[in-house]
Amino acid sequence: MILVLLGPPGSGKGTQAKRLSTEKSWPQLSTGDMLRAAIRIGSDLGKRAKSFMDKGSLVPDEVVIGLIAERTQSPDCSQGFILDGFPRTVPQAESLDRTLASRGLATNRAVLFEVDDSQLVRRLSGRRTCEKCSAMYHVETQQPKALGICDQCGGKLIQRSDDLETVIQNRLKVYHDQTAPLVGFYEHQKKLRRIDASLDIASVQKALAGSIQ
Repeated sequence: MILVLLGPPGSGKGTQAKRLSTEKSWPQLSTGDMLRAAIRIGSDLGKRAKSFMDKGSLVPDEVVIGLIAERTQSPDCSQGFILDGFPRTVPQAESLDRTLASRGLATNRAVLFEVDDSQLVRRLSGRRTCEKCSAMYHVETQQPKALGICDQCGGKLIQRSDDLETVIQNRLKVYHDQTAPLVGFYEHQKKLRRIDASLDIASVQKALAGSIQ
């Protein structure tokens, strides 16, 4: 199974990808996580990506596509994988199709997480992230046991620069302008399924499981 998760930032793709990855043993390939890791270690890729991510803009295609192409050839991807946050544009989706086709593969399903923008702003602006292990918390719905401290590793919780409200508004505009056309792309391929991602986590998980049967 090669699964693409689509939806705006904050729609819950990452949370559900982690759960599905654990259940199915399909690696979760999150370009956001990979890029943030590159930023933390100060690699050339991280430095290139940071200026774009800080503004809520998309990282250039050649950076992201190269990263994904390399990662999907790893042995742990041989039985399938989950793409979380990629592709983000139609050209990226076309490049992904070409890359997979060259290896005799193709995406099986694209699932669209649908949520209103107003709910997304509340979700994202309240997020806090561990600067060490990247564990996620929320000031309203998922508070740590100790204020500002990660339950898992004791790291400091921070608000990512791309979770500031002004940046969120730009991220949503970028999504609607550039990423939303992917809906038509996968509808044309008859691979798209839609789920209501405004529901609670368990309900979204059930809907996602049903969409990939």
